[in-house]
Amino acid sequence: MEISAAGRLEVRITTADVGKRVSVRRLSEPGVAGEKFTDTVGVLTSWDDGVLLITRKSGESVRIPESTLVAGKVVPSAPARRRGPAASYEELARVAARAWRPVESERLGEWELRAAAGFTRRANSALPLGDPGLPLDEALTAVRRWYAERGLPAYVQTATGAEGTQESLCAELERRGWVREVTAEVWTGGPAPVADLSEGAGVVLSREADEAWLARYQRKGVSEVALRVLAGGPSVWFATVPGADAAAPAAIGRCVVDGRWASFAAVEVDPAQRRRGLATAVMAALARRALDEGASAAWLQVETDNAGARALYAGMGFAAHHAYHHYREPTSAGTDR
Repeated sequence: MEISAAGRLEVRITTADVGKRVSVRRLSEPGVAGEKFTDTVGVLTSWDDGVLLITRKSGESVRIPESTLVAGKVVPSAPARRRGPAASYEELARVAARAWRPVESERLGEWELRAAAGFTRRANSALPLGDPGLPLDEALTAVRRWYAERGLPAYVQTATGAEGTQESLCAELERRGWVREVTAEVWTGGPAPVADLSEGAGVVLSREADEAWLARYQRKGVSEVALRVLAGGPSVWFATVPGADAAAPAAIGRCVVDGRWASFAAVEVDPAQRRRGLATAVMAALARRALDEGASAAWLQVETDNAGARALYAGMGFAAHHAYHHYREPTSAGTDR
């Protein structure tokens, strides 16, 4: 926190610092037990009518009356990364989009509108990487119209917590009543350490998601559109560990190799056979195939409340890169993730 030469805390931010990453200290709310002060770090997304809006790395927005400020300063735009391959948010966002392709897309300036008959939010949301070519309100109207024409609710996918992410856009969406329905994280790591974790014995790799693979997949009744999304990507591989039950495998997984990147997804294990290393075996087999195709970095998505998956991936050397969110238009019902 900023301290003057006289040893006093000082507020050294102004409205001119909107859009910058800041650290502030404020008086705690009256009646709150514990510390007298509360510290907040994030992007200063607005400072209007005596209230600061700071968006944290998690995407949470915090409103702070300027009258409660004790100290504040601008801090580096993003903390130094300690683990994982170097990558910008935009690079990862584009790689992730290619690994989960919609069946229909259209450009709105530098935004991409994506649709896949409602199969997952990722394939049915606008990806705003740059300037839409219109003022924000007009762009959002165009987004809502495009999805309404397809009988779908309008979603915008955003990200927070890394250099070049979209804290300001998140704040603008919330100001307009868009509802944040989902928050998850993108983690990065290396395929080589994963490949060394297991020999992957018994894992069968295929270019197609056959009936057995789909029987274990968490989304039942997969449509033809969903199959197109699952099979889409530069180089797609499906992993299966056959089980004693002929109706469904013991474990499955999916990997997409795209240049230096390998993405892992849909790693699922029969609940009756968990804690036997099957998820590790699946990922190791996929990682070796990715290495054979030239991949040197890897990424995956993990829910913020999935403690088991987070522990598994952390043990493999993955670490959080950024958080991503899906904002739903104010008046629409939800759809599957």
